Amino acid sequence: MLVAEMSLFDIISNGTYFALASVALWGLYCIVIVWTRVNQKRFKNEEQQDAFMDDVEQMLEAGDFEGTAEYCDGDPRAIPQIVELAVNHRSLGYKKARQFVMDRFQRDVMSDLEYRLSWVSTVIKSAPMIGLFGTVFGMMGAFKTLATAESVEPSALADDINIALRTTACGLAIAIPLMILVANVNIRIAKMEDLVGAGLARFMAVFRDSLAKAPQGDRRSAGPAADPMAAHNKLE
Repeated sequence: MLVAEMSLFDIISNGTYFALASVALWGLYCIVIVWTRVNQKRFKNEEQQDAFMDDVEQMLEAGDFEGTAEYCDGDPRAIPQIVELAVNHRSLGYKKARQFVMDRFQRDVMSDLEYRLSWVSTVIKSAPMIGLFGTVFGMMGAFKTLATAESVEPSALADDINIALRTTACGLAIAIPLMILVANVNIRIAKMEDLVGAGLARFMAVFRDSLAKAPQGDRRSAGPAADPMAAHNKLE
């Protein structure tokens, strides 16, 4: 078999390349997931969000809570989902409904992004370390060749040194682009948080006033959906 014919040195050196490829693919996958999720959860620009909030404000000022929920239903972006959750849980009262939707946003959106980015940070730290392992192992192979051979061919040493240098280069080639991508993603997340924060502050102000003006019966109309444990995970 091919594996049986390989030396321990060849198996470990190939395993180092496999480990580097694996962490690179995992880091890139996590970056793509975070990038896609951020794009899914935010409006493209502030103008689009303002236009959406104008419609929501008109409906809430008219006391049309059900219409507001239907207007937001099915929209994957964070602000529409927060609005729908708050309206459906209005029987909790303003303060509890606000706390509920903020907790859900933090848990279902921000925590997931942080979890993915923590994996990318692990890859950034691990890739150079794996490359360093390959470097040390390659130099060990070079010294072994020097110690065991009566006359050393330059090509024999070159193979070992090539592995040593190549693995380090591969580790750095993985870590450096991922660092740049993480910085870019963090900027996009910060912009998303600013945009969501502005929209949330605007919604909560009109939501509080609408609850104050709404009849008690209208507030309780969302009673069955007000149980946080029974609510569907809207923000995922």
